[in-house]
Amino acid sequence: MIDLMIPTVAQGLLWAVMALGVYITFRVLDVADLTVEGSFPLGAATAATMMVAGFGPVASFLAAFVAGTLAGVITGLLHTKMKIPALLAGILTMIALYSVNLRVMGKANLSLLGVDTAFKLAKSALGMNTAQTTLVVGFVVTVAVGVFLYWFFGTEIGAAIRATGFNQQMIRAQGINTDNTIILGLLLSNGLVAVSGALVAQSNGFADVGMGTGTIVIGLASVIIGEVLFGTRSFKNCLISVVLGSVVYRIVIAAVLAMGMPPNDLKLFTSVLVAIALSLPLIKAKLNSRKVVG
Repeated sequence: MIDLMIPTVAQGLLWAVMALGVYITFRVLDVADLTVEGSFPLGAATAATMMVAGFGPVASFLAAFVAGTLAGVITGLLHTKMKIPALLAGILTMIALYSVNLRVMGKANLSLLGVDTAFKLAKSALGMNTAQTTLVVGFVVTVAVGVFLYWFFGTEIGAAIRATGFNQQMIRAQGINTDNTIILGLLLSNGLVAVSGALVAQSNGFADVGMGTGTIVIGLASVIIGEVLFGTRSFKNCLISVVLGSVVYRIVIAAVLAMGMPPNDLKLFTSVLVAIALSLPLIKAKLNSRKVVG
């Protein structure tokens, strides 16, 4: 059981960075951003291409982050400057990124076999097995990203982004350009999603053009599960809840697979899980109202 738990938690931490990116758009900005389905494999493609070309893991992560931020900026410009609805702007960018990802890699799948990834270097330095190394790297990166987000959203710029998602009219009345705060939020969100893609690609040993399929559902599942199970009392609590939600989601997936669920049904299971989690507040409200009436 422990042998299964360590790699499951490790994968949850790697995907938690993506979930934190989804949290920024879904909860902080209150925007439905489907760009993540394209920026996740973009980060993987950029990092893999850089590493195959001889660059180190740090440079590949930075390149993946920059590539993701550019994708977020494009979505932001389509939404704020061209007045395209956020959902449609994200879809347009996501579709365009499929071709971009193929251009970056030069083919649909790029192997990292024989390349010194961050996990291989950490494994040789720490002297641990693959699962333990992935857990340590995932924990360090996730904590670093979480601390950065907690600090950033405590600054004036971060507070302005949070206020934009809460009430755009109010923040405009304070003389703040909400177009810029929305673009900045999308930029940061997709940058983190791309970093997560780079992490997962290095962990898996390859980058694939189709690895972003269903990413938004996984991110939403992590956010919703975390909020339902661990609460949203403060912003710090929200960040921790999202990370724990990502880990719990991976544990649930591993559990249902161990019980015999066909892997082809995972996307269906995830969709149903997210639908139930999203409807929980309404179900609770109806149950409470019936108790009051009774």
